[in-house]
Amino acid sequence: MRLALLSDIHANKEAFEAVLTDLEQHDIDQLVFLGDVVGYGPDPEWCVDTLELLVKEGALALRGNHDRSTPAPDSLNPAARKIIDWTVNRLNARQRLFLADLPYQLVLGDLLCVHASPDQPQQWCPVSDAAAAAASFAASAARVILCGHVHRPALYSLDLASKINTHGFTPRTAIPLLASRRWLAVIGSVGQPRDGSGCAGYAILDQAQNSLSYRQVAYDSLITADKVRAAQLPEAFARRLILGV
Repeated sequence: MRLALLSDIHANKEAFEAVLTDLEQHDIDQLVFLGDVVGYGPDPEWCVDTLELLVKEGALALRGNHDRSTPAPDSLNPAARKIIDWTVNRLNARQRLFLADLPYQLVLGDLLCVHASPDQPQQWCPVSDAAAAAASFAASAARVILCGHVHRPALYSLDLASKINTHGFTPRTAIPLLASRRWLAVIGSVGQPRDGSGCAGYAILDQAQNSLSYRQVAYDSLITADKVRAAQLPEAFARRLILGV
């Protein structure tokens, strides 16, 4: 099977549309969404409705830390609390129920899909370095762990000597996932990339070829940034879209 892996759409209609259009050029058997369809961006209703339709058509989806159906706790910083509460108030009861019913993890054969880390998946611990990758490998026996949350793509492996390796990669180039190792892939972000590219990011996992390729899709981030400003959301959320940081 060829799996399209999408994470952290973050209510960005333009980026989501660009990735779905790009996917039409590939022979994809299964869509897998790794959480955070809302948050930060200006189009939560459209993104939730689109994801719900795709799930009805056979896509799989997880729940991320932004995909909450209740107001944000006071412990969050003001900007995060504002966007979560703004999003919740934009969604109708059906949309909130859809998000609340999403699972925290999926097991697909020898694959484990989570939003953040398999080490306490509801605590949303980011896999942002080799130490966090080691904790994830220790928490799961899966051969391949797939996650998002960090907004920057990354790839780690655990070899036969129990050494954690960090792998570089070139977008659109297939990376062989050697059977002698276990792998953890962080799938970047569709709607709020922080890898400096400003492009919508996703990945394709080819199980027949046992390979992974990261992809970047250009979209008009200025449109989305203008929507963020029109909604009077924090200016930092608009700047991030343009700069990709």
